[in-house]
Amino acid sequence: MNLFRKERLPGWLCLNLHPDRVDLSHVLVAGKPRPEVLLCESFRKEGSDTDTLFRLRRELELDRYRCVTLLKARDYQTVLMDRPNVPEAEVKTAVRWALKDAVDFPVATAAVDAISLPQAGDSGQARQLLAMAASQEIVSAVVKPFADADIELEVIDVPELAQRNVAQLFEKPGQGLVLVSFDESGALLTFTAGGELYQSRRIDIPLQDFEAEGDLTDLYDRVALELQRSIDHMDRLNRQLAIGQVLVASVPFAERFVRYLTANLTVPVALLDLEQVIDFPGVPELRDPLRQTQSLALIGAALRGGAVPA
Repeated sequence: MNLFRKERLPGWLCLNLHPDRVDLSHVLVAGKPRPEVLLCESFRKEGSDTDTLFRLRRELELDRYRCVTLLKARDYQTVLMDRPNVPEAEVKTAVRWALKDAVDFPVATAAVDAISLPQAGDSGQARQLLAMAASQEIVSAVVKPFADADIELEVIDVPELAQRNVAQLFEKPGQGLVLVSFDESGALLTFTAGGELYQSRRIDIPLQDFEAEGDLTDLYDRVALELQRSIDHMDRLNRQLAIGQVLVASVPFAERFVRYLTANLTVPVALLDLEQVIDFPGVPELRDPLRQTQSLALIGAALRGGAVPA
């Protein structure tokens, strides 16, 4: 037993590095009727990534938290594939070699993971996996500033699964849910039901496009078209799963955007509001819809259960 080890706090802390800031969110799930965001803040960088993380570790006692960070969309590749016909213990190895011709970096040393996607009804199709891979160089670069600042990362997650964690809080029994979010890299669509990710897709429409002045009809029309195509594709794959709603994370002029989507999609559309499913009494700035959008993946990555390790 380490008598000098500080007591670990329950819940998870997500730390995301950006060019000009570090975002942090601490979320508690276990023992709560609804998840509670205990911390959600952004800190301006002072010096290097390591310098900033080292300062925050001392000021916020980050060594008391279980920590997770998110890869950026550009940092990894996702590949949809049939599940290899091997025993469960050998799946990850088989996936790694199946990715050999699908990614542009050596798979032997890459970080590889895969999640099983739900069976598509009674289609008779093979069980599919969503494989995720990042090069050793990328993973090392992500981990290095945390390690140099003496912050232990227990998990490196991806935005698709972080968004899945948020989406499942809004799901209705027996219905599929589409959640659409936007950040500086583009739009992320996730299709979920029963707490499982069925499908994900990225669209090259970044959040800053919604800040333009003037008529945004062409932009709205492009989003609506891509959304309807994705919904139709999901319907063809999973005829037994009806999409019940499209939830949209806030953007500038969000109400106008949602009205446009409502008039142009075959599925009901609503604006995402985290206050419907998550408590954050100590973080009143999360009542701002645009702050929710900025923090969506951050909070989603910290929406993890599990007990505090001894």
